[in-house]
Amino acid sequence: MKAFMDKDFLLNTQAAKTLYHETAEGCPIIDFHCHLSPREIYEDIRYENITQVWLGGDHYKWRLMRSAGVPEKYITGDASDYEKFEKYATVLGKAIGNPLHHWSHLELRRFFGYDGILNQKTAPEVWKLANAKLQSEGYTSRGLIMMSNVDTICTTDDPVDSLEWHEKLAADKTFPVTVLPAWRPDKAMNLEKPTWPDYLKQLEKAAGMEIRSFADLKKALHCRLDFFAAHGCRLSDHALNYVMYAPAADEEVERIFSARMSGTIPGAKEEAAFKFAFMSFMAAEYHQRGWVMQLHYGCRRDNNPTMFKLLGPDTGFDCVDNTAPSTETAAFLGSLEEKNALPKTILYSLNTNDNAAIDSILGCFQNDEAVGRIQHGSAWWFDDHFDGMSDHLKSLANRGYLAGFVGMLTDSRSFLSYPRHEYFRRILCRIFGEWIEDGFFPEDMDTVKEIVSDICYGNAKRYFQFAKK
Repeated sequence: MKAFMDKDFLLNTQAAKTLYHETAEGCPIIDFHCHLSPREIYEDIRYENITQVWLGGDHYKWRLMRSAGVPEKYITGDASDYEKFEKYATVLGKAIGNPLHHWSHLELRRFFGYDGILNQKTAPEVWKLANAKLQSEGYTSRGLIMMSNVDTICTTDDPVDSLEWHEKLAADKTFPVTVLPAWRPDKAMNLEKPTWPDYLKQLEKAAGMEIRSFADLKKALHCRLDFFAAHGCRLSDHALNYVMYAPAADEEVERIFSARMSGTIPGAKEEAAFKFAFMSFMAAEYHQRGWVMQLHYGCRRDNNPTMFKLLGPDTGFDCVDNTAPSTETAAFLGSLEEKNALPKTILYSLNTNDNAAIDSILGCFQNDEAVGRIQHGSAWWFDDHFDGMSDHLKSLANRGYLAGFVGMLTDSRSFLSYPRHEYFRRILCRIFGEWIEDGFFPEDMDTVKEIVSDICYGNAKRYFQFAKK
């Protein structure tokens, strides 16, 4: 019987052990999509206890606790930090098969040196150990990033953001990690939301102009894109229900815009037409600037209206959506290619049933602009577990060029989430090791080590054209 989470955790062949320990383990991390706060990085914050850094804002853990019947008081309510930690420890001890059991124990090992098992019995000792560590030298936001061997971080930023904390980080030569903004214009696109008119007022102020038409909106966004570019931005990110293909005449898009400004909420057909026009404009801007476009889709959000009213969005009440027609994804990319406006693009679907479709679509639009010009983004959110990552990697290998894959990201709000990269790398090396041991791929370790190094680090560095700070 193997020990739980020893140094060869998930590495079930000698080839896998060699690939991980001699190559993957030492690669720096490029975290090109996350939700860390640039302000918290700049201010080098220190957390008082492990609950604040580990459970605060982590809806993955909140969902698990709710599934185990934990009262909301101990999740997002007014229970003490220790009570919340103790409840999570109790649930985690029985979370067999859930990736949180692996992630949480990797984090305890890597950041706090705790090699035991967290459960109800051990909660007091882990609480004491972790809190003491958090008050020691180096256990600040920047210190935790440095411990994780992070090279580059891309946060998620709205077009109206002042980027003041990015400016301060760029000027701070004492912190060697590059922290860049990533453009997330969802609020400007989602005209069906009741908050959309008020958001346009914020965008007007940021861009220094009035927005009275769709043409004005494009001018304002162009202005803000210039501002983001001046701050080192190299990529965008979009959260979509699915990738829409709904072409409409410019006059129709302007009519939809004008009607919404007058208070008329668009129907589904009109909403799709507007969003297609919006995304087509955005993509062309990215292509002209050499940016990467990330499209996250396949998620249905805020499904529990009672809890949404109580807690708001991003609190653990989203689910996988099964409405992601590959015909529209392919048609959208094709319409951009036809206009020479298709940027480097990463497609992520939350629904693993879309893997084959995405991997077949990629091959329609590859060229020599970049290795893997169109990418199948890593398994994420509900899929960044052993099976989800394995399925994604094998699907991409079967239908595309896995050696050109840009690798893992955290998609997290926690400074303790970087062991997710380790988890991914161990799974990657496990798969490669099995293929070598089974004679599925030659035992050419130099070549396979190069592939591993590229997927863990080199491909992303080249694809996004990140420079060292």
